[in-house]
Amino acid sequence: MTDIQMLPLRFPGGKRQLYSFVYQVLEENNLIGCRYIEPYCGGAGLALTLLLSNCVNQIFLNDIDHKIYAFWYCALNMTDQLCELIEKTPVTIEEYRRQSEIYRSSKDMLQLGFATLFLNRTNRSGILIGGPIGGYEQNSKYKIDCRFNKNKIIGAIRQIASFRNSIKLYNLDALDFLRRIKAMQFKTKTLLFIDPPYYKKGRRLYTNFYIHEDHCKVADFLANDLRYLPWILTYDDADEIREIYSNYDVPYIMKRIKYSAARKRYETELLFFNNLIIPFQGKDGDKIFDNLELFSEVKENRQELAKIHHKLCQTAQRSH
Repeated sequence: MTDIQMLPLRFPGGKRQLYSFVYQVLEENNLIGCRYIEPYCGGAGLALTLLLSNCVNQIFLNDIDHKIYAFWYCALNMTDQLCELIEKTPVTIEEYRRQSEIYRSSKDMLQLGFATLFLNRTNRSGILIGGPIGGYEQNSKYKIDCRFNKNKIIGAIRQIASFRNSIKLYNLDALDFLRRIKAMQFKTKTLLFIDPPYYKKGRRLYTNFYIHEDHCKVADFLANDLRYLPWILTYDDADEIREIYSNYDVPYIMKRIKYSAARKRYETELLFFNNLIIPFQGKDGDKIFDNLELFSEVKENRQELAKIHHKLCQTAQRSH
């Protein structure tokens, strides 16, 4: 993996931990060096790790949240000014209140981008509506500045900014963004990684969340309009999501993801694939797409594979 030590933004259930898994998907599908696209980028941990480790040559990042977009815009285009604000701004409850007001009302791109970073690094679990680490009274073991290592944050931003020519940034509704991607008519060397808001807990985690009909629209677009591009889709394990994608005969595997909101734990998530993703061999020689199984245990720093429905294996082999 790349030597990037940390990422500027923190998000619960961040997909950077899928790096090893996605790397092998890229390798086995002859997609090393491809363009990589995320319609819901958030903290962009996986995308940036793939780019900085030279697994992909270009990343397309999109987020409908204008405040998240403002941070990434500043990181890429106003790097020195943003880093100066990080350096000189005190990390205190008083400053937290000030940045919260800026976050709510400012239209200045630099101020808004910095306020988003400040609240993300000082709120519990990085949730922008989560409240300050240690509470307003700061009588907890962990204080408001415990996740705000200025040197590391500045180092990460400068490292990412050095790749700015390989990063395309958008602030669109996800479906509008995907329509734009479709219009670009990419034919080769492209992978979409789609991580919509969680189905069950979206309201608690995101300023922009989906209702059931929104999830259905995404499924319909992927199944009918983006069949020609390889894609991976991730979701929290909800019966409603399984039902939606069963209508399109889209197979999936189940994977356990480290999740840090409120308390550290592992949550089961679903990873869907279209039939342009070719099966690959796991550690024990098993094809990843043979059968559907749940991971029984997760160990850090180790690639974990599950098996998927036999039909996809046969379909993918024929298309190969």
